[in-house]
Amino acid sequence: MTSPQSETHVAVLGGGILGVSTAVHLLRRGASVVLITEGELASGATGRSLSWLNSAGKRSDAYHHLRMAGIDRYRTLFAADPAREWLQFNGGLFWAPAGEATKAEARHEYEQSHGYDSVLVKPEQVSALTPAIDETAVSDVAVFNPGEGWVSLPHLVDYLMDEFVARGGELITNAGTSRVLAAEGKAGGILTQDGTAYAADKIVVACGAATPSVVEEHDVYIADGSPVSALVITEPADAGPKAVLNTPRAAVRPNPGGSLAIDHGWYEEQIVEAADGTFSLAEDIIQELTEEASRLLVGNPQLTPASWKIGRKPIPGDGEPVFGELEKLPGCFVAFSHSGATVGLIAGELLSFEILTGQKHPMLETFRPERFSRC
Repeated sequence: MTSPQSETHVAVLGGGILGVSTAVHLLRRGASVVLITEGELASGATGRSLSWLNSAGKRSDAYHHLRMAGIDRYRTLFAADPAREWLQFNGGLFWAPAGEATKAEARHEYEQSHGYDSVLVKPEQVSALTPAIDETAVSDVAVFNPGEGWVSLPHLVDYLMDEFVARGGELITNAGTSRVLAAEGKAGGILTQDGTAYAADKIVVACGAATPSVVEEHDVYIADGSPVSALVITEPADAGPKAVLNTPRAAVRPNPGGSLAIDHGWYEEQIVEAADGTFSLAEDIIQELTEEASRLLVGNPQLTPASWKIGRKPIPGDGEPVFGELEKLPGCFVAFSHSGATVGLIAGELLSFEILTGQKHPMLETFRPERFSRC
């Protein structure tokens, strides 16, 4: 008679979408999970992500395939309840600065070459594809991607945490800066800032831009290219776009409650970092970004910033995700990616498979941490 397989105890460090998704998928597979987060859930990059669901533009084939699988999982979730205000698929619209139409045309041709749904449109054709866009704001030509969507990650985290609690997961919030414990060359648990240790068979580090520094203590190097960025949420707007907009001066998506989420990169050098690690941005820059978004919409409605968050946007040094077990610290897995929104569900699914089966999933083959060196 064979004895039943013992339950695997996993500690997940990080309360953003990658950590929460991995924790829930582990629970679905029968593991015991404690989820530990520095502050509150979704208080880091997950709470200030534009969260555009896409695989637009150029990237490696492996990354494209992973993102497309990620979108597929969101479509399954969307199909279960299309009325969810925080997850919608109404396409994405991109255009380049005036006089640079060749950039949009090249992007469209590349997307078409590998079957990504892509339509090249003139300004006067935009309103027929997606409403509420001021066609005079569109320079030259635009690319419309009908299959793209968006998600409000804080809402998704809340949704997943309902399942986390129902399946018996343990949540530790406001744990402060935590460390990975190791013994005899293997990961053995998490030590929180107040000295509490949580023993575990396997560890997942999903701390956004802090991930490289967490594992560096164990002589693991992961190149970090994380910039500082901001996300502005407006007061409810009378007529917002349905599609996600990626334009020369503002990126905009709908947001639950009729508000808009706005970001871009042109102001990043004006973000100020204080000695305590917090960030600030002059309110006139926030207002300028909001005005740039207004110029994209029919009637150029006055948009009012309601709130904004500033922090590091997780981006590995080579732009590609980092997923998998550390060779130098067996039992410790990392999840570090720029596209945390698009790959959030699929990454949790594939990592939980690797953690509990001991097998390496082929879709994560090119994203292993060991590809980096200090040279």
